[in-house]
Amino acid sequence: MKPRTWAILAAVVLLTVLPLWFAAAPPATPGAEAPAMFGGSDDRAQQAIGSIAPAYRPWFEPVFQPASGEIASLLFALQAAVGAGVIGFWLGLSVARERARRADGAAAQDTRAD
Repeated sequence: MKPRTWAILAAVVLLTVLPLWFAAAPPATPGAEAPAMFGGSDDRAQQAIGSIAPAYRPWFEPVFQPASGEIASLLFALQAAVGAGVIGFWLGLSVARERARRADGAAAQDTRAD
């Protein structure tokens, strides 16, 4: 491989591994709470609102509350998969339409030349 290819490959590996290495938490002791870094932005927002305005009351309650964090993660992953499927379908359809348009244009050029 070319040196430039090796450099790009090394950069991709570093950009993938270094953030995970820096964000790695020390091993938790049994019975200890999970590190705060694994909490979501919703949790941090609730903590910030609680410290700024302790008497704040939400305007409404969620329509559906999952039974556990695992189910919430499953639903989030399912939502991401459906979204990726829709985007992939649209992209494939767009590429197929463009190829068909080019093929029709080339066929029209061939018939005009005769």
